[in-house]
Amino acid sequence: MAQYNQPIIIKKVKKAAHAHHGGAWKIAYADFVTAMMAFFLLLWLISMTTPEQKEGLADYFAPPNVSPSTSGSGGVLGGTALDSVGAKMAGAALDAKPKAAPAANLSPGAEHKGTGQNEGETGTSDSTSGVAERDMKSVQAFHSAAASIRQAWQALPDVAQIADNLLVEETEQGLDIQIIDQEGAPMFPEGSKYPTEPARQAIAALGPILQKLSNQITISGHTAAGGTYANPRYGSWELSSDRANVVRGLLGEFGLSDDRISAVSGRSSADPFFPNDPYQAANERIKIVVLDGAPPMPAEMGF
Repeated sequence: MAQYNQPIIIKKVKKAAHAHHGGAWKIAYADFVTAMMAFFLLLWLISMTTPEQKEGLADYFAPPNVSPSTSGSGGVLGGTALDSVGAKMAGAALDAKPKAAPAANLSPGAEHKGTGQNEGETGTSDSTSGVAERDMKSVQAFHSAAASIRQAWQALPDVAQIADNLLVEETEQGLDIQIIDQEGAPMFPEGSKYPTEPARQAIAALGPILQKLSNQITISGHTAAGGTYANPRYGSWELSSDRANVVRGLLGEFGLSDDRISAVSGRSSADPFFPNDPYQAANERIKIVVLDGAPPMPAEMGF
């Protein structure tokens, strides 16, 4: 006979859960897919561009003012020179020089015997090399002059306080030096042709530096629009001209010879620094330009 009072035993089996593996692999996989997509997109873009577009992209990322063409010179740049063929500066407007005609299109008598070159090719090559060498020297001279000017200004405590009023910039025209007014910090007292003491020191520091350059220099005075003048016969044109002439005299007093001055002019408000706001204080300024070009030929060397 069965025993109904026997205890009932129930066994419960607990299954252990697997450890959590984390989701780091998802981030790595997403990065991998993104990189592959970018790679195939790059391949597609390269296959769609023309050779001219590729060359333009290469020129855009090339260092400025450096040309891969060689001039044949043995200078420190190893024959690399600036010319109109390979100039890499954005917006450069260099005059392209005509190429010499191939020897095959020339008459037999136009060739040099034993050299394989004609006189036109030799002359063009020498001229291009000479221009490129002069341009390179001019650029180096402007770099050195700009650095010397900034260093000279920084060494003067009074001039260092008006650093925002002094601008030095290398342009296609040459080396631009501008002494401009700021709100509350004029470089010339109102209606006066004589500069303030800090401005006078800044101008005086330019004389010895500009004298070392062989380039011609122009000086122009500029005024802001809307000025009032007590004398009806003395206005912005006369004031801007007088200021430019006073600056010329200061430069000459501190070392710049008169034969280096090409032109002194007063521009009044005709050439504002901010064309969209001719009344702004910065339009009141003196502009000194060191012209980029060969020095004038002496009269005794003329033909």
